Amino acid sequence: MKNMKYTDNMDSIFNPSVADALIKLDPEDGPQFVEYFQTHAMLSREKAQLQASVRDQRKLLVENGKLKKDIEQLKTQLQDKQKRRTAKVLFAPAPPPTTTSPAPNTETAAVPNNPPTPSSQDRRDRQSRRKRGDRKARPSCDSLSLVAEPRVDVSRLDLRVGRILSVRPHPLAETLSVQEVDVGENAPRTVVSKLGAQTDLEELQGGLAVLLCNVKACKLRGVASKARLLVCSASDDDVTERLAPPTCSDPGDRVTFLNYPGEPDKELQSKQRLWEILQPDLQVDSKGVANYKGCGFEVKGKGLCRAPSLTNCNIK
Repeated sequence: MKNMKYTDNMDSIFNPSVADALIKLDPEDGPQFVEYFQTHAMLSREKAQLQASVRDQRKLLVENGKLKKDIEQLKTQLQDKQKRRTAKVLFAPAPPPTTTSPAPNTETAAVPNNPPTPSSQDRRDRQSRRKRGDRKARPSCDSLSLVAEPRVDVSRLDLRVGRILSVRPHPLAETLSVQEVDVGENAPRTVVSKLGAQTDLEELQGGLAVLLCNVKACKLRGVASKARLLVCSASDDDVTERLAPPTCSDPGDRVTFLNYPGEPDKELQSKQRLWEILQPDLQVDSKGVANYKGCGFEVKGKGLCRAPSLTNCNIK
């Protein structure tokens, strides 16, 4: 009976003849061998199932991310369509008023002293003047065409990793310094920065930094600056640190944000003041990680950008 019990339990894993052969070869230890093989077979099966479930979970996470992006795009398209419909309803041209010509009065026509009826030329002149007035009153269709509002988020900023090749004090301003920075282009960019009074300029040379590269070039006290060096600043502006990308980054690597995909503007327009709008949401959290609305500054495949020592501070 004992041999029959082990044989029945092994049907799903071993061939019954193999289990019977093991038991016959060693009636005392045979059932233990069969149980040992069964245990290892079950553990192998559970391990394979666990690995398959982990793979499925990763696939689901990737698909969920894609679905979120698709939903955001559909929301944007739906909002644009609703705006266009509203504009059409509000600014649709009113139908022209219908003018009815008065019926001729036969009685007055017979009286010779009545004033003469207006000529056909006069009527045409009046109609043309009326049409010209309608054209002036009606807004043109071109002025009513709605353009989709550009997104206002950090994806429009062209943030790149740069290597500081040289640093020197500004010749005309004590609080400014001039850096030559390699951002992966044919030639380095000249950057004028306002660093804290406690910043050691020599330590910056050769280090990696994060730069805003699509700002409009401008002269600061006679020196043209072609980018903006991002620094972490505590409440006291004298204490600043450069925002440091991952150490394995290369000049020219883009800094991106997982929740805010999109291509940056070719050049930020000063009238839109996009940097001034986004800058208050650029923060360093309690762990020293730079983020925008909780989404980290990331160099894809290489890591997150951090403040060397400051926490809970602003990024400027």
